[in-house]
Amino acid sequence: MSQKSYDGNASLYLIPTPIGNMDDITLRSIKTLEMVDFLLTEDTRITGVLLQHLNIKKRMYVNNDHNEEKNFNLVVNALSEGKNVGLVSDRGTPVISDPGYNIAKKVIEKGYNVVGLPGATALIPALITSGIEPLPFLFYGFLNSKDSKLRKELEEIKKYKHTIIFYEAPHRISKTLENMKNILGDRKISISREISKRYEEIYRGNITDVMLELQEPKGEFVIVIEGNKEEDVYDDLSIEKQVELYESDGMSKMEAIKKVAKLRKVPKSEIYNLIHGK
Repeated sequence: MSQKSYDGNASLYLIPTPIGNMDDITLRSIKTLEMVDFLLTEDTRITGVLLQHLNIKKRMYVNNDHNEEKNFNLVVNALSEGKNVGLVSDRGTPVISDPGYNIAKKVIEKGYNVVGLPGATALIPALITSGIEPLPFLFYGFLNSKDSKLRKELEEIKKYKHTIIFYEAPHRISKTLENMKNILGDRKISISREISKRYEEIYRGNITDVMLELQEPKGEFVIVIEGNKEEDVYDDLSIEKQVELYESDGMSKMEAIKKVAKLRKVPKSEIYNLIHGK
C-alpha cells in the first residue's frame, strides 16, 4: 500500500529534536511542532525545555515502552478525526534506539500516514568523523545489558566485514570495550562523546589505545569500529569447493587457484595438480 506524504490527510509525524546544540533543529521540525495538534514525548520535562526555547505551547503525553498500547488508541482516534500528531524522543530521531516503533508500525497497519522528518541523530556525525571506512556500515544500537548476552552478540558479529556503530552508556563503556577487544580483536575504533555539546570529544585509535585514554567516562557515547579485515580462509570447505566459490565470484580458474594457495599457504602447483587430477 503506497502513501503520499503530502496528500493532505492527517498524519503521525516522527520529529527529530537536537541531541545537544539547540541550533541543530530544522526549520521543518519547528513548523511541524507548531502545526501538530499534540505531541507524544519520551519525557515531557525535556521536551518542555525545547518547546519553551522555541516559544511553542503544545499539549504533551508521555510515551514509552510501557504505555504505547494506550497511546496507539489515542493516536488512531485523533487521526480518524483529521488531527495531526507529533512524536518525539528526548533527543535525536524517534524510533532509532528510542520509543516510537510500535506506534508507527501499528499506525501504518491501520492505513494512516506516517511521515518521518530528517534531522539530528548521533550515529551519522560519529561515523563521518571516525576516520573509519564509512560504507558499508551496520548500525547496531545498544548491546545487551547482560554481560553474557553482550559477549554472545559480539561473537555473532565478529566476522562482519563492514563498519559497525554502537550506542553505549558511560557506566558500561569500559566493560564493553574490554569485551570488544577480547572478542573482536584490537581493531581500529572511534568513540564520540557528547556530540554537538560543549564538551564534545572524539577518541581514535586501536581499542587498547582508546581504553587508556578514556578515564572517568561521562556523557553519551557512540562507538564506531572497523569491520573484520581478515580474509576468510574457508577451511571448512574442500579445496575444490573453495576454488569453485571464487570462480562463481567472477575469478578465472587460475586466479582462484592462486588465491586458495595464498590463503592456505601452500604452493599453487599443489592446488593446480589437485584440481586437475594430477
